[in-house]
Amino acid sequence: MSATSFDSRSSEWMGDLTVWLRQNASDNGEQLDRLRTKLRYARSAELTQRQQLLLRLYFEEGKTMPQIARELHVSCSTVSRTLRRARERLYRCLRYSF
Repeated sequence: MSATSFDSRSSEWMGDLTVWLRQNASDNGEQLDRLRTKLRYARSAELTQRQQLLLRLYFEEGKTMPQIARELHVSCSTVSRTLRRARERLYRCLRYSF
């Protein structure tokens, strides 16, 4: 058996497996919708204004920690620490919500 025939067979098999996985995957859209709703609530109810701002700048606007630090005139470690605490608060709030 040549290497070429093996490669084409393995590619065909991987393609078949991918199609099968897509057809048999469970739909988790409802769970994602619930999580998004709970996340919006948790952000407004559990986080400080500063934490909400930093999460928005970092995750939604895609700014780096040094960019945020310069913009807000704080150190990078302050940005990092605030983001970590915000994620921890959200985790504690959301981990048992399903």
